[in-house]
Amino acid sequence: MSPHILILGGTTEARELAAELTALPEAKVTTSLAGRVSRPGALAGDVRIGGFGGAEGLAAWLREHRVDALVDATHPFAESITANAARAGAATGVPVVVLRRPGWQPGPGDHWHTVASLEEAADALPALGHRILLTTGRLGLAAFAHLAQLHFVVRSVEPPEPPMPPDVDVLSARGPFTVADEAALLREHRIDVVVTKDSGGAATAAKLTAAREAGVPVVVVRRPPLPEGLGSVPDVAGVLERLESLSLP
Repeated sequence: MSPHILILGGTTEARELAAELTALPEAKVTTSLAGRVSRPGALAGDVRIGGFGGAEGLAAWLREHRVDALVDATHPFAESITANAARAGAATGVPVVVLRRPGWQPGPGDHWHTVASLEEAADALPALGHRILLTTGRLGLAAFAHLAQLHFVVRSVEPPEPPMPPDVDVLSARGPFTVADEAALLREHRIDVVVTKDSGGAATAAKLTAAREAGVPVVVVRRPPLPEGLGSVPDVAGVLERLESLSLP
């Protein structure tokens, strides 16, 4: 019997993993997407859209579709999805592999302010500047909605969800971005603070270089911790090694 691997996707790494696994003749691959992005692009293997209904719903899907391994390759900040994957794996005995690209690290010349949440990021902003580039995605803008004295430039792939700050410009854009792109954006909008989540990876890292070169401080929201007892691998090669070690059917 071919092993059935479910990928919780939505990242570049998930797309690469699906392509690698579907190239193996003995594997059946399904990628699940939350459905928050309207044009996710083509994916190798089978694709399902939408949530499972929490950990219990995911566990039921694993059983019904006879999944042999579950790979959580979601965004590093998809905390609830990762928690559901851990609980569903424990309930069904299906092994769970977490793929998390390495986080960013500050270098010489960086002016980073590391915080634990979007709320802490909002608290830090008034003392740092007045024109803010907000690149934390379209969700969670409510944390900044009370900062009426600041001007925000919000960049996201999909239209952001209210509530939002009252003084805001919305830029619809999808990475990757070059350092030149990001430097031009900082100049054009006279940005004096950048806010980002520690997503890691190269696709959106150019803003950090541009901020460093411009002397602009960056507020970096730390990643949530993984569920207790759950480790991670940093790349697609690590997932393939872990799956091979599981001796799947």
